[in-house]
Amino acid sequence: MKLVIGIIKPFKLNEVCTSLSSMYVHEINVVEVKGFGRQKAFIEHYHGAEFHVDFINKIRIEVTVDEEQLEQAISTIKSSACSGEIGDGKIFIYDLN
Repeated sequence: MKLVIGIIKPFKLNEVCTSLSSMYVHEINVVEVKGFGRQKAFIEHYHGAEFHVDFINKIRIEVTVDEEQLEQAISTIKSSACSGEIGDGKIFIYDLN
């Protein structure tokens, strides 16, 4: 068994979950996380005040799959989470014993 962890943009969550369920992966854990990579921080204005936003909202999805499903799960997450912009996310794979 493998644990596949994907860090994706929040608006891509439904698309990723739908794609994974089409390959018969129905147990998905979802956690809201914050972080940054090449996107870095940005400045936001609210009621005339400036706020430095250091971390960007992301979604962490966790899926367990068999060895035979691993490549398909990775390609499914990649294709459905891709928006073509910086910050599309990362995929991590861990062995489960």
